[in-house]
Amino acid sequence: MQRSSGRRTAPAVAAVLVVAAVAVGCRPVTVTGAGSPDSKGVRYAPTTPAPPPLGHHTPSAPARHATKPHPRTAHPRPSAPRPLMGPGSRGAQVRELQARLAQLGLFGRTPTGYYGPVTTTAVRAFQRRQGLPRTGTVQPAAWRALRSRTHRPSRTQLHPPTARPVGATDPRCMRGRVICISKRSNTLAWVVDGRIVSAMDVRFGSQYTPTREGTFHITFKSRHHISTLYHTAMPYAMFFSGGQAVHYSADFAAHGYRGASHGCVNVRDKQKIAALFQTVKGGTKVVVYH
Repeated sequence: MQRSSGRRTAPAVAAVLVVAAVAVGCRPVTVTGAGSPDSKGVRYAPTTPAPPPLGHHTPSAPARHATKPHPRTAHPRPSAPRPLMGPGSRGAQVRELQARLAQLGLFGRTPTGYYGPVTTTAVRAFQRRQGLPRTGTVQPAAWRALRSRTHRPSRTQLHPPTARPVGATDPRCMRGRVICISKRSNTLAWVVDGRIVSAMDVRFGSQYTPTREGTFHITFKSRHHISTLYHTAMPYAMFFSGGQAVHYSADFAAHGYRGASHGCVNVRDKQKIAALFQTVKGGTKVVVYH
């Protein structure tokens, strides 16, 4: 029987380390000699190298001393000012921004009060023209520059009657009270005895769900309607042909003609459609034409 010398060989030491790791660890981890990240991207310390053989001298690395900046010479980096408006912003200030950009020929749409991709592109164009950082968001400097180069928008500029001119009125709309809807000009006109009382922009169904053309009548109205088929809001809905109706569309107000309806006539001016909803009675004539 051999007597133990009391020394533990390197494998024995490794075994003890493994047992200790298992005893205190909650999950296995992968540790590389270079301290590289494991499969989950977590960086661990490299393994402890084996002790050098006896008689071998390892020169110590020179000590590194961290230098701290003097309090008087340390200058914190200034943070960029918070933008006044940016993608996703809504409200009267965004509408004013769009109207002012339109004065410079940079925004060719009707102001909507929603900061979307078209507004972002227009802001970048203005920033490029002024030599400002082209962030696409309205910083205080850009807002001051825009206001100094434009005049305060009028109400007509802020709320144009329609983005498109109302086309020729269909002969079927010239007598009585008629909701006259033109697919050619993308407008709805409220016509009373041949006179246009109000007009508003509209959009229609896609080629797969087209809006029907012809002469119809309002069958029923629903102020807070929710589509039972698509589960979407249809405020101020005035139905004229089965499930097709004239109603306000928040998507149309935000994204314009990039989208389409499922056959309904979408209106993007909430105030105008609300006024029309109060005026129109059941049985009112509706003419949809091209």
